[in-house]
Amino acid sequence: MQTLIAKDFGAKIIALWTVFLLGTLFHTQLALMPLFHHLSVAESHAHHYVSVNAVMWLMLMFFCLPLLAILGCIFHPSRRFRQVHFGMTLIYTMLNLLHLVIDSLIAVPGYQIVLMTLLFVVGLALNAVAYGWITAGDRATKNYRIHSS
Repeated sequence: MQTLIAKDFGAKIIALWTVFLLGTLFHTQLALMPLFHHLSVAESHAHHYVSVNAVMWLMLMFFCLPLLAILGCIFHPSRRFRQVHFGMTLIYTMLNLLHLVIDSLIAVPGYQIVLMTLLFVVGLALNAVAYGWITAGDRATKNYRIHSS
């Protein structure tokens, strides 16, 4: 059983995306915690040059793409999907790194930095597994061609 899971790239990717999404949800929840202590969160996170509506749509997209990636891993694990998925993991890793750097430069609480670091590390693991999924598929295709000739 353990060997089967160790070789199942789809299961690893789904687990990593799930951890990433849970961490991202917790990251946004931590930012809202001051509300429970009757403190304002709007003042520290408001930007006069960005519409709150635009931010909400971007956050929705940021959450929905990993959900779609999970579904793609299950229902459409083609080579093309695996390549697009790997590119998506690289973009998310770069966005997490940028977010981590920006959070480190401004007055963000340390617990948020720790959580963003964890999300960045999960992103690196996702990159590695997604890349492994592409190369494993290429090896399997090559082996199939050799044995079927």
